[in-house]
Amino acid sequence: MSLPLLAIACLLAIALCYSVKCWLSPFGDCRKCAGMGHAFKTDRKGRVKRGKDCRRCDATGKRIRVGRWIYNRAARTYRAGTR
Repeated sequence: MSLPLLAIACLLAIALCYSVKCWLSPFGDCRKCAGMGHAFKTDRKGRVKRGKDCRRCDATGKRIRVGRWIYNRAARTYRAGTR
């Protein structure tokens, strides 16, 4: 097997694995708050306290994956075009 065919096969395998992951688990942890839903801050004595709620995930700690977002957008466009 030549090198370009091997590279294409690897890319297809990675794309297939990611699409299965998006299908089975459409939500992943928020990258900004690491799935906690809020940030941490310290007071003047150095003790860790709960910070503000994460604005990116609305304090849920979960975000929709990019692949699932693309699939949802394509499905919505297809449904709107076939009515």
